[in-house]
Amino acid sequence: MQQVERLGLDHVLQSVSALEAVVLRSFGPCGGQVLFTRDTGQVMLSRSGSRILTALRLEHPLARMVVECVWKHSAVTGDGAKSFVLLLASLLRGIEAAASREMGVSRSCRTRAAEQAAAASRLAERLLAFGLEELDDAVGAAVDSHRDILSWEGGSSDADADARAPTVHRLLRAFFHTRVGRAHSDCISRLTFDLLSHWACPARRPSSILRFINSNFPALHTAASGFPTSCSRLMEGQVIHRDFSTPHPPSELQPISAVAISVHLRPSGSPGDVVLEVGGRENGGRAGEEGGDGILKYTAWAERSIDGVVRTLHLLGVSLLLSAVKQCEAALALARLAGVSVVECIAEDELSLFAYLSGVEPVSDCRLIGREHVASLAFCKPVVLGAHRYVHVAFSACEERLQLTPHSLVICGPGEGQTEQSASAVQDALKMLLTTWQPVIRAGTAPADERPSPRSRASSRPNMDILSGSASHAQAVVASSSARSVSEPGWVVPGGGTFEFLLHHALRRRSSVREQLPLLADALLSVPQRIHPRHPRRPAQAHARLLSRLRNHSRFDRRSGSHAPLEGGDASGHDVGPVPTSDWGLDSVSCKHQLILAVLQCARGLLRADALLRTRAPLQTEMRALSYSRSLEDTEESDEESG
Repeated sequence: MQQVERLGLDHVLQSVSALEAVVLRSFGPCGGQVLFTRDTGQVMLSRSGSRILTALRLEHPLARMVVECVWKHSAVTGDGAKSFVLLLASLLRGIEAAASREMGVSRSCRTRAAEQAAAASRLAERLLAFGLEELDDAVGAAVDSHRDILSWEGGSSDADADARAPTVHRLLRAFFHTRVGRAHSDCISRLTFDLLSHWACPARRPSSILRFINSNFPALHTAASGFPTSCSRLMEGQVIHRDFSTPHPPSELQPISAVAISVHLRPSGSPGDVVLEVGGRENGGRAGEEGGDGILKYTAWAERSIDGVVRTLHLLGVSLLLSAVKQCEAALALARLAGVSVVECIAEDELSLFAYLSGVEPVSDCRLIGREHVASLAFCKPVVLGAHRYVHVAFSACEERLQLTPHSLVICGPGEGQTEQSASAVQDALKMLLTTWQPVIRAGTAPADERPSPRSRASSRPNMDILSGSASHAQAVVASSSARSVSEPGWVVPGGGTFEFLLHHALRRRSSVREQLPLLADALLSVPQRIHPRHPRRPAQAHARLLSRLRNHSRFDRRSGSHAPLEGGDASGHDVGPVPTSDWGLDSVSCKHQLILAVLQCARGLLRADALLRTRAPLQTEMRALSYSRSLEDTEESDEESG
């Protein structure tokens, strides 16, 4: 008999509180790293909330459900995994207290638990309805007077060093400070900012550039373990993660011509007079004689075909051949004699990126190689990164093709875990910036600059169409022209819990209309309280003085979005001390908005679960649904026949 376990609000809160205790170890600027040990003895050191949560071995379905919600949110925005758990735990505690006040006096504990669960579910439904209908207006009203716009240019020259830095760099530095630590945040943020600056193009939107780099990030970065993180750097062009199969070109730094090929160096098909046979003939002759002749003919034809392709490459002046497959020994020998360097077994995404940046398409039929398939490279040379040797190519400048300077990122680290953590943090930062440049919009609308635009260049690779002005599948939603977004793309606010504090006051002002808003408002304060753990009672007072100064605009620079350090004492006479601007950084408004919506949806889903049904075998829902539909069809047919 199947075991049924009744779920109450206490079960939900217990599961979320356990996850909260795990992420608190690495939350905030003062948080540390979490060390995991695998069964194989390998260790993993990370500060990423999504990596920490997904590495846990969770048995309870509620905990796995929360981790799945966190993972889906982080996969889109690249940030907010730890804040997700903290906000969810604080919100559930508030819902539990409010539900206890709402329920009446019951006779049994089971009835009280059922009434409490029903009251909590109603509160979660109301909060989610508010989040879907009115949260965007509340966010826009809360941060409108204190927000800033992301920019690549720095602030005024009379400001401090942090205020003169571009807002994009300051946002990246605050992001990496909680991911890779204070020691490496400046280095990684500077490299990420320089990478985006090299790929930036005045004619393209920032969101298009970010989508392109994010989708091609595996081919645009190289991990090199065994070196300090400070050795990370940018390299012009593209690093192909393979080595030369034949000697590399003698003139490494001179312009060369290259061809990308995706098939073997042999034309498809064979002449009609060439037949490959195995075995002897029945009407006379020695066994194996005819078959041997067929194999020899086939081999001779294949060698002549390869020699013809190599001669064509030599006539076209090609000195580098990039292949997606492994070529035969005869092809490598002939290429070596003709002075053509060969790089084999290149990954599909790397070959596609090379083809796009060089402006040519990979050849799929060796008989059709022409001048239009030859790419011009500035140089091609071997490069040693860590314990591996790769091929480094740079592309010739061509204003008609692209108005950018492609660069690749080399990420170094003492070990594989640190290198992988830095690479994951850089990709999450790209997702965070992409989410930041997407405005907070009303349901069913799309921003004007993100609507589908006609293709300016046909291409068979969807992820390569981003820089050429085409729209992705996610942008294929046509919105009404009369709808407007609540906030513009690129809104940021000072960090350190400022967004949560501003939205807390905005929700408190609306609490007279919606009685459940104080639950969300009080839950938002859990973030600044955890950011400033040494003074648990002072963050709200410090943010109150900050809010007062922001309103007076006495020490707030709207052009750079910076504010002066907070000084003075709180209401109890204690000295709070200065709050460094560099430690607070900037926060993304769009990321925070999506975080709150995701938390409300997760809370509603958790509180709607009534029972846990444990099964010994996986459920076969598709097969059962199919058999059920077939039984319905059989019943209808029998009814028609009887009628």
